[in-house]
Amino acid sequence: MTDNYQEFTAKMKKTTEVLSQQFDSVRAGRANPAVLDKLRVEYYGTPTPINQIASIATPDPRSLAIQPWDAGSLKLIEKAILESDLGINPTNDGKIIRLVFPQLTEERRKDLIKQVKKYAEEAKVAIRNIRRDAMEHFKELKKKSEITEDDLKDIEKDMQKLTDDYIKEIDNIAAKKEKELMAI
Repeated sequence: MTDNYQEFTAKMKKTTEVLSQQFDSVRAGRANPAVLDKLRVEYYGTPTPINQIASIATPDPRSLAIQPWDAGSLKLIEKAILESDLGINPTNDGKIIRLVFPQLTEERRKDLIKQVKKYAEEAKVAIRNIRRDAMEHFKELKKKSEITEDDLKDIEKDMQKLTDDYIKEIDNIAAKKEKELMAI
């Protein structure tokens, strides 16, 4: 029985981890190498993450320095950044690409907070879908007489508590990110 719980708990945990990764890629006015995680560079015909073809450093809180291991990939990285939705123009000195993160405007902060809320809501929906799938699974077990009616009631309570706990965790993660975005 607990094996079944573990499967659904693992899915809920994975949902919160994915949400945290999405939040890492939301630019908060500070230089964070995670904003480059979504970007892929066409490197020898293969879409490759930037961190696999270059070293990424944060020389100061507002900038990133990207130094490719292969000088030929410099233009490719620059092109990928320009085509992305980062909204930052890279500076290329022939060896290193620099990204300077401007201060966020009030309007941009509000847009980013909307994006954070959207991601959080999507994660909550995913958690609720996992709960629904779990309940369908356990109702099927009840139908096959593998569990009793009382077991099903207990499982419903446990799954609801698990769902509530993960939704609360999502709210906490989102509130933390909103606070980070509003910090000047």
